[in-house]
Amino acid sequence: MPRTITTPTETSSRKPRTPAPRVLQLDLHGTPQSWMPLEQAAVHYASGAVAWDAGLAPLATLRGGHNAATGRQSVLDVAPIIALRGVARINLFDVVPGLTKRRLLRRDRHTCAYCGGVFSEEILQCEHIVPQSRGGATSWTNLVAACAACNGYKAARLPEEAGMRLLFLPYVPSRYESFLLDGRNVRADVHEWLARRLPKGSRLH
Repeated sequence: MPRTITTPTETSSRKPRTPAPRVLQLDLHGTPQSWMPLEQAAVHYASGAVAWDAGLAPLATLRGGHNAATGRQSVLDVAPIIALRGVARINLFDVVPGLTKRRLLRRDRHTCAYCGGVFSEEILQCEHIVPQSRGGATSWTNLVAACAACNGYKAARLPEEAGMRLLFLPYVPSRYESFLLDGRNVRADVHEWLARRLPKGSRLH
């Protein structure tokens, strides 16, 4: 019998489709590796690859077939965070998180680095501190969120040339920050688990 999935938020009424819940996969030492589909997590549970898990409550309950001898249906609670046995092939702390506009704006809390105003994602822009026309890189350490007015006024100048001051400095997000910047529908307990491991200087606190 195919497995059925029951989540704590499931209701009988029709609602707009929400992203499928995913499990935060860690290595044995607790380093985040990826967001994993529920079914894939179930395979790791069944194969004994899960070393430990965490979370205040199951992310979902998977129900399988019935035991021929006992008549009982197999039930598997999948935690929102699981750590897998084995050693990661690469040290993900050495991997620079992927850079996108959405992730950059979330790192900077949707705040303009020049005027300090908080704006929507549609209004904010990714501003090169050292302009591209002057060799500035498109990188975490050379980009900040900026409103259209500030970005337009600064133009192809350095901040000091435009008489503008950065209210905060850009930085490369840590591995834990990177998973929060993904903007998935992160459960409160998973968010808290990641937040406890953020660097002291993180703007995601």
